[in-house]
Amino acid sequence: MIVVQNVETRSPSRIRRQKKILWGVLFGLMVLIYGSHAPLITLTKVDGQVPFNPSSCVLMIEFSKLLVSLATLVLTDGTSALPAPPHLIRMAPYAVPALLYALNNNLVVLMQAYMDPSSYQVLSNLKIASTALLYSFCLGKRLRPSQWLALGLLMCAGVCHSYSSLDLGDPRMFEAEEGPRLHITAWGLFLVLVYCCVSGLAAVYTERVLKSQKLPLSLQNLFLYVFGVAINGLSSFSFITGEKSFLEGYSGVVWVIIVGQAANGLLMSVVLKHGNGITRLFVISCSMLVNALLSWAMLGLQLTPFFILPVSMIGIAAFLYYR
Repeated sequence: MIVVQNVETRSPSRIRRQKKILWGVLFGLMVLIYGSHAPLITLTKVDGQVPFNPSSCVLMIEFSKLLVSLATLVLTDGTSALPAPPHLIRMAPYAVPALLYALNNNLVVLMQAYMDPSSYQVLSNLKIASTALLYSFCLGKRLRPSQWLALGLLMCAGVCHSYSSLDLGDPRMFEAEEGPRLHITAWGLFLVLVYCCVSGLAAVYTERVLKSQKLPLSLQNLFLYVFGVAINGLSSFSFITGEKSFLEGYSGVVWVIIVGQAANGLLMSVVLKHGNGITRLFVISCSMLVNALLSWAMLGLQLTPFFILPVSMIGIAAFLYYR
């Protein structure tokens, strides 16, 4: 007697459709978290100042990602892939992204002395170009001319969005009053270029490491965030002064920021492991639009008709790149 099991087979088209839905949900979550970051920080401010220690917040985010990675590793029985003790040669590459991201965090603070925040906001969009160039050069990914055009539009959309948010004011008022002006020094421009290159290199290197080693993603995240906690911990405790304790000023909104940014970091690992770093650029660009909409809804900031231009450019860029 021959028994034929009724095995449900899914067609390739259905599998592709399900993958697209999952990637769409993942993309939407990341855009929402990225876009809500700045408005949430604004909500925490007391008398125009952030009441908590930013370096301690970064450390808590890294520690949260480490705990989630460890829990995922145990629950999925990924510990079987963990050598005892872990080989240093496997762990060492994960120290590089932690160092690069720590360097970038310090560069952001350092650059403020050589330019105004608005100039930084505009010029930081150059990291789209640096990431794309490094992605093509270091990973050997050849992009079509239409994809290069799409990334160019994406960078222009970021510049347009940043420029539209500048409060240029009346030049005569700046002459009459002493106030913040748009300015940037040659040293500041150099630091911006270094920042953009380091940002792109960190993303490209992380993607290369995650894809080159045949290890569970939870284990790779564990290696990555062990170094992240160690490096940010040293940075955090070295800059803590007597004015603010480690958890001083933490509110419910601050904990929401920590949870959101930790989730976003873990989701980004999924993108870099199973997708590519270019998707990260689209996430960042689309998050600018969510940022503007949330700032309008939560903080009462006014949107100008100029806002339609970057929205259109991002839509065209996505069509050109993924068609």
